[in-house]
Amino acid sequence: MADSPLYNALRHHLSLGRSSFHTPGHKNAFLPKDLLSLDLTELPDTDSLYDACGPILKAEQNAAQLFGAKRTLFSSDGCTLCIQTMLHLACPEKGRVLCSRRIHRSAVNAMALLGLEPVWVKPQELLLYLHSPVQVNACYVTSPDYYGRVLDIPALAKACKEKGIPLLVDNAHGSHLAFTNPDLHPLHLGASMTADSVHKTLGVLTGGALLQIGDEQFLKNAKSAMALFGSTSPSYPIMASIDLTVKWLSEHPNAFESVEKSIFKLKEKASSFSIPSISDDPTRLTLDASSHGYSGEELAEFLRKNGVEPEMADSRYCVLIATPWNQPEDFERVEKALELFSELPQKEVLPSDSDLPELEELPPVVLPLREAVLSESHELPVEESVGAICAEAACPCPPGIPVVMPGELILPEAASLLKDYGFSTVKVL
Repeated sequence: MADSPLYNALRHHLSLGRSSFHTPGHKNAFLPKDLLSLDLTELPDTDSLYDACGPILKAEQNAAQLFGAKRTLFSSDGCTLCIQTMLHLACPEKGRVLCSRRIHRSAVNAMALLGLEPVWVKPQELLLYLHSPVQVNACYVTSPDYYGRVLDIPALAKACKEKGIPLLVDNAHGSHLAFTNPDLHPLHLGASMTADSVHKTLGVLTGGALLQIGDEQFLKNAKSAMALFGSTSPSYPIMASIDLTVKWLSEHPNAFESVEKSIFKLKEKASSFSIPSISDDPTRLTLDASSHGYSGEELAEFLRKNGVEPEMADSRYCVLIATPWNQPEDFERVEKALELFSELPQKEVLPSDSDLPELEELPPVVLPLREAVLSESHELPVEESVGAICAEAACPCPPGIPVVMPGELILPEAASLLKDYGFSTVKVL
């Protein structure tokens, strides 16, 4: 008889008893245990997501009121569905999109499927391009990023308004920023639409997300646009978890105050151990282990051995995500673990100005994105890929700034950087 490897792995992980500083935001503590019994479908009294006129519509209206949106749409297909929808709403008949290079691959794939032409720029160059004669139909950015770094959304929104184009924000890691002090939610700072992955930092089952619309011109066709991409079998337990979280946040508007205080205390404590945090998000720790000569992965493994499970780690940083459903003892574990980490023998310290590397100049685009993504491709060893056309976003995982995008020519500098990031092969045409 076959065993149940995934189920068993999940049960085993829970048995370790580690403090959760990763997604989902509910920390396996908030939601009621009866959600399995609520796994139903479209019935006369349960409404239908893409033709909502009853309880789903009312739940979406409650969410819109909570977040201050002109309209909010539920997704049980994750933030990917929200990203697909907002790109289609902004550019219904193809077009060009000014895109920050710091982007999730789901947006790259969505633009390929929609036949959109991305105009790639580095995050620090966005305003320069928005104030230039470059003709685009929309501007697409990610804020905050995985590390909790936030763009200057008010300045970007102002520039987009002057240019007469919508600002679209992948806010997957920032739905909770509507409840922090200061309020950093991009919708409240001028964005036209945001895609919020509410399961990441709020009390929602994995897969729950919200499309937040702040610009009236996108209201009319929003549902029909989402129906183009969404599953015809949306998860009612996921939607119910969004509904419950909206109700709870409405009743506890200051729920993140204690989280911010705990994280601020941890940032100060980590700083006293010469372990700085680079996050702008007041609920996120992005710890730089390089000051002690260690990688983020080594810090993450040390935290695991001391009862703390982080969200992610890379060659330099280790990210911890906190929510109102973390307990005081969780934060105490982190503090104790950092103290022990600071006592480890120090290795050779990285230069203070070093960071995750990126290309000085973006690779040249030689093929449309859609053609590159949908064409037949094959894998090549990175060292043999110079001069080939990239077929798939070559992005370090966890998400950083992609090295090469589909349709771009792989130059020697890009191949070298891919090797540095640990790539052995790359998909090419």
